[in-house]
Amino acid sequence: MELLSPAGNMERLETAFYYGADAVYLAGRSFGLRAFADNFDAQGLETAVSRAHSLGKKAYIASNIFMREGDIAPFKEYLNFLAQIKADGIIIADLGGARLAKTLCPELPLHISTQFNAMNHLTALMLRDLGASRIILARELSLDEIKRIRDNIPDSLELECFVHGAMCMAYSGRCLLSSFLTGRQANRGECAQPCRWEYYLMEKKRPGEYMPLTEDARGTYILNSRDLCMIEHLSQLSSAGINSIKIEGRMKTAYYTAVVTNAYRRALNLMEQGKPFEPALKEELLKASNRDFTTGFYFGNPLSEGQRPQSGKCVQSYEFSALCLGWDGTHAILEQRNRIEKGDILEILSPNNYFQSTVKAERILDMENNELECADKVQQIIKLPCALPLSKNDILRKRISEK
Repeated sequence: MELLSPAGNMERLETAFYYGADAVYLAGRSFGLRAFADNFDAQGLETAVSRAHSLGKKAYIASNIFMREGDIAPFKEYLNFLAQIKADGIIIADLGGARLAKTLCPELPLHISTQFNAMNHLTALMLRDLGASRIILARELSLDEIKRIRDNIPDSLELECFVHGAMCMAYSGRCLLSSFLTGRQANRGECAQPCRWEYYLMEKKRPGEYMPLTEDARGTYILNSRDLCMIEHLSQLSSAGINSIKIEGRMKTAYYTAVVTNAYRRALNLMEQGKPFEPALKEELLKASNRDFTTGFYFGNPLSEGQRPQSGKCVQSYEFSALCLGWDGTHAILEQRNRIEKGDILEILSPNNYFQSTVKAERILDMENNELECADKVQQIIKLPCALPLSKNDILRKRISEK
């Protein structure tokens, strides 16, 4: 199976590929559903696609808004541009947009977005007839339903599914709550995520008396979803006929991209080698931003098990301390990202075999070899004595103290 990671900017694209992604999905400044991600201008898209190809990887362009009349003319120009830079696929939710893409640029592979809500083999076959080469399945499908779809479509029609990341409260992301409360339209990439806010109830006859939404014996789970996590079940996804597994998170950090991509790459490698899953890989995912985990709808309706009523906030157990720029034989050359103090125990995040080894910051040096008590300047370049041959793009992280 292909491992597909998010790339909200060029740093995250490089991170995704370094940590084992086979492909990335990204977006331009228009037509994508993450309007507040960094995203890529035209030159950036061309550079990103070229970089992917230089590594033998792929880059898919998300263009999955629901178009209005005023979007059609600029979208035609955009399609021609994506075909010109040889993007490996375009992700589209709008049916008219999909037809336009295959008419204008038949050489551009067409991937149907999860926003389209493809949930059965008849829809899949209709989309194949329209020219789709891949369908990103609705998140509400079970493994059994996916297997039945695969059994009724040709092998040449690829199936992709989400395996990790934030889940939307609305049906495959078609949410009107953000537009109603804030005027920011989720289906045009502007979601304010009001499902993550804290809410209180007020009874009509008692104005001004606010009651918090709290959990009882049956749970209070009207909005806030746990994060999807299928890392323990990759072999079942493969058996169901999935061709590509997708990590959500174009708005997430490079550190998040590194942690999650690395864990899923290692889990996929174990599966492909016929080895059992290592539970430590699920524990690894807790070191990145998360809202606890659920398997979503893959094993049936999760009901309260899919919700996190106590809070909509993300938690993580480690913070990104430094990015490795290289190793000079005795010292790791680092770009500081969060405060490092003398004596700190730093854990290594890497696709290499020293993954989860530790380095103690016994001495912190600047580039003139002056000794420092701490590194607390943003993106300060420092050196740490290190016997391990760290590589560029390895990450050092530190456990977050519990207060």
